[in-house]
Amino acid sequence: MAKPNAMPEVDSVKKETVRLGKYLNEVTTITDSTGKVLHKLVKPVMTEFYLRDVIQVIVGATILSIPIAFTEEVWKLGEKLPWANIATLVGVSLFFIAIFVYYNYYMGSLSKNWFNFIKRVASTYLISLLVVSFLMTIIDQASWQALWELSLKRVFIVAFPASMSAVVSDSIK
Repeated sequence: MAKPNAMPEVDSVKKETVRLGKYLNEVTTITDSTGKVLHKLVKPVMTEFYLRDVIQVIVGATILSIPIAFTEEVWKLGEKLPWANIATLVGVSLFFIAIFVYYNYYMGSLSKNWFNFIKRVASTYLISLLVVSFLMTIIDQASWQALWELSLKRVFIVAFPASMSAVVSDSIK
């Protein structure tokens, strides 16, 4: 005979990904040995990249690109830094974005979501580059016709912190 305050024994835990409305959610169903549902947990799955995510990336990239793009040190650094260092900075940016995105969105589900993972990492970096390019052009520190190489270097330098704040901003829900 069961005790009145005894916890029911969990027999199975079933996880499934379902679309509720527009968004994906993970539904975890816990049942007892008789098949009775003891608990259901619905958790959003943030593997897809929506318009709201794009807007958050734009705002996040703007947050750090504004104070950094206005510094003369960055302008001079663009003149002195060789392309190998710029390429390394781009690689480090992409690596940090990928690590952050993996641990916040795809841990445990990357094998099923490779395309969405690559899309989120690439989109975050490319949007950051566009935001920085636009800002640097506005403040006349990116002259695309006359000094396109220097302009590109400056954009890549400022895109490093801009992409970091963009990816963090995108994770805020």
